[in-house]
Amino acid sequence: MAKVAEEWLNICGGCEISILDLGETLLDLLPSLEFVHMPVLMDHKYFGQTGEKTELEIPEADVGLISGGIRNEKEKHVAEEMRKKCKTLVALGSCACFGGIPALANMYPKEELLETVYRDSKTTESNGIPSQDLPALTDKVYAVDEVVKVDVHLPGCPMNPATILEALTCLLEGKPFELPERSVCDDCPTKREEKSDVALKRPLQDAEFVPGEYDKMRCLNEQGILCLGPVTRSGCGKPYLEGEENVPRCIKGYMPCRGCFGPIRKGANPQVEMMSALSSIGLDAKLIEDRRAFLNRYIGGQNRLRPLPPKVRR
Repeated sequence: MAKVAEEWLNICGGCEISILDLGETLLDLLPSLEFVHMPVLMDHKYFGQTGEKTELEIPEADVGLISGGIRNEKEKHVAEEMRKKCKTLVALGSCACFGGIPALANMYPKEELLETVYRDSKTTESNGIPSQDLPALTDKVYAVDEVVKVDVHLPGCPMNPATILEALTCLLEGKPFELPERSVCDDCPTKREEKSDVALKRPLQDAEFVPGEYDKMRCLNEQGILCLGPVTRSGCGKPYLEGEENVPRCIKGYMPCRGCFGPIRKGANPQVEMMSALSSIGLDAKLIEDRRAFLNRYIGGQNRLRPLPPKVRR
């Protein structure tokens, strides 16, 4: 029986819901697992059940699961303890793998963010910045692998339950697991003419499609609706219910890919590659509003998003 520890850090909780979305398949796995630490599910205290210990402690486990990135010193400490106590450490979801949506904050200095939230916001009564009994913020939002070594990355916002099942099964059987280096476009059934004859549209503008017939819908980028499929790793559409098609999740809803599965391969630069992909079909990437944030929406950790130097006025 494998011992499992799970932690959620700078997170919304959607990754934990994805685990539950395994449904009855999860019941088949449970006899092989012993959960020794999981705040969302069980009451296991960091400093002993009665607070009798002086050091944060997590039980030893064969597999450690971490969802969420790292935004404060307490989360950093927890990640380090998980790494120390878990033989195999898994980053669950885009926040853990790349910083996620919270890492959009990396475009601004920490001090500027605090001033905006606690002093400058028109909807907030100006007040002091809280510090008593609170962990200090880190200088930026970190992906988990920027702080500790991660053995397996399971991206997605949230992850695909089929991918979670495959990864856990491989770990239990002692087999290696890694997502293939394919793009969302490789799994997308829409038709492509490799040329756009329209201008860029607003992101939420309706696409033209025939309900249920994905192969009759023209590529969303060619319709002028920005889709990050060309630079995003595939896997979100992997079927986990009988009879499901392998169609990327956003495309299945006739919506463009937003890039939550992250780069196709380590070291890739999705922002530059996406601008090149758009240019190849005749679209002007310079017209994208808030281009830096849009093209790095889920992947702002690992130094992809940083504060820009102030502009010099002449």
